[in-house]
Amino acid sequence: MSVGLLALLDDVAGLVKVAAASLDDVAGQAAKAGAKAAGAVIDDAAVTPNYVHGFTADREVPIIGKIALGSVKNKLIFLLPAALLLSFFAPWVITPLLMIGGAYLCYEGAEKVFHALLPHQAEAHEAALVPAAITAQTLEDQKVAGAIKTDFILSAEIMTIALANIPVENVITQAMVLALVGIGITVLVYGAVALIVKADDFGLLLAKKGRTGAGRAFGRGLVTGMPGFMRVLSLVGTAAMTWVGGSIVAHGLYEFGWDLPEHIIEGAAHWAEHTFSSFASLAGWFATAFVDFFFGLLLGTLLIPVAGYVVSPLWGLIKRVLPKRAAKPVA
Repeated sequence: MSVGLLALLDDVAGLVKVAAASLDDVAGQAAKAGAKAAGAVIDDAAVTPNYVHGFTADREVPIIGKIALGSVKNKLIFLLPAALLLSFFAPWVITPLLMIGGAYLCYEGAEKVFHALLPHQAEAHEAALVPAAITAQTLEDQKVAGAIKTDFILSAEIMTIALANIPVENVITQAMVLALVGIGITVLVYGAVALIVKADDFGLLLAKKGRTGAGRAFGRGLVTGMPGFMRVLSLVGTAAMTWVGGSIVAHGLYEFGWDLPEHIIEGAAHWAEHTFSSFASLAGWFATAFVDFFFGLLLGTLLIPVAGYVVSPLWGLIKRVLPKRAAKPVA
């Protein structure tokens, strides 16, 4: 009996070692896959603070919490199984779906630029698409829903990039890595966003109750500097949505055989790297982002009238028809 027990314990210890090595491997792969998606993660972090702009301080963290919960649902409930199923059964569908999402990001970015340049016309366009918020709760719900839609597309890009950089083909390992990437990135992004939007409150607390003069001065600096920082971050978020969308669509067009946008982007990057050779990598990145942004802005601008004159009336017709069908008695 004692020999059998020792053998059993030895087997259990072996299984624990294998499991630990497997978990360590999953963690390592998740870190590598998440690093490959770092660009989209940064874009996500830059975009999200826009959605709490204009709300009172006591609603900022709850709103971020709602968006973060929606982001986790996006990644784990919808995108993770969809990514695995599509990559196995219909990999050819992934690129068109990402392109549709990229086009939506371009539209969102262009619409924000349109609002900044022509606010009255933009407000009329928005009123035709989205009913006006009657209460503060309605406005909050609209903002959260819009943020979760945008997060869905950015999360789809993150999960797709992560899946493409997982070296193993075992479905269980892929699912574990994607789940770890999804949860880790959500905590990282929305934790950072919460710190950013509450920095001015922390600065006010320091300015009032700091124990040292330097601490109180730092608090006053935070209070004074955060509004400008948030405006800059809002601009970066708009640009990020637009260049990410433009990049997704341009890359998709390249895969479908129309390589002109991709060649223009690559040509701009090579020119910048040779022109500014002392910081070639940074110059190439800026050139790529600028051309992606310009392409995305052009596409998004073309989509604004499409949304106003085609998508919105069609969606209104669908909403009018659906209740009528639901009201028909069942035979």
